[in-house]
Amino acid sequence: MDFKQIEAFVNVVRYKSFSKAADATFFTQPTISTHIRNLEKEMGVRLLDRKRRVVEMTPQGAKFYKYAVEMINARAQAFEALSEMDENIGGILEIQTSSIPGVTFLPDLLAGFRSEHPGIQYYVSMSDTQTVVDNISDRIGEIGFTGEDVSSGSIECVKVATDSSVMIAPASFSVKGSISLSDAISYPFIWRETGSATRKTFEAAALACGFEKDEFEVAALVDDMDAIIRSVEAGLGVSIISEKIASTLGGRVSVVDIKDFNEDRSFYMIKLKSISLSPAAEAFSQYVKEKLDRDQ
Repeated sequence: MDFKQIEAFVNVVRYKSFSKAADATFFTQPTISTHIRNLEKEMGVRLLDRKRRVVEMTPQGAKFYKYAVEMINARAQAFEALSEMDENIGGILEIQTSSIPGVTFLPDLLAGFRSEHPGIQYYVSMSDTQTVVDNISDRIGEIGFTGEDVSSGSIECVKVATDSSVMIAPASFSVKGSISLSDAISYPFIWRETGSATRKTFEAAALACGFEKDEFEVAALVDDMDAIIRSVEAGLGVSIISEKIASTLGGRVSVVDIKDFNEDRSFYMIKLKSISLSPAAEAFSQYVKEKLDRDQ
């Protein structure tokens, strides 16, 4: 077993494709395939399921992946410790993010960090808060951004931003300004998936006011923010989204404040405790914390 084989395996998992992993690492696809095949032969188990359109890990591969990432990160940390070129940080930094951080403050952080470290490349996967937590716990990504505090014995959280939520409705929406929560739930909703922190927060506020989940009329469940906005534009229903995102939409939709729902949302950077991060992830984490200190 050598590190090229391990890196090939990790990159195929990250990109869910042999060809994309080859492009990202400047190897040929046959080289990536050979590395994976030799690794599986040496370990005596199949690590990847190649039968599906998207390459997935087998149960044995999922177990090995955590150790593979640790080995790669520990190796990179060792080289960094012995090198005098600590400022020349490069490599691929894999980030897991929920949708609101992914389209609001995260792009600025990525651009700022890369301006200091041009050798960095990003692989950003956007989902909901629960999926981000699950992926970080499974070592799929080193740094995550979530819409709720998910601190635990294994996960460290750092608050990085705040925002509020508003309701968006079609541009032709007759009510302007603000409405009550009881009026809001009378409209058909376009909801995020159940792991969405925005959805959880709103449902909790409604529950506190005496409304149950089954009182909402659900027009659609959509797991993509742009698709939600376009669906609202088309008149399918209303939705609850970030005020910062809503402020960028101009006249595409009506932005409606809900008087009974005025809780600020906090967003967090997360990582696993007590594991070796890659030099890129370690430096990015430190960059975010220092930027927070400067902005306060």
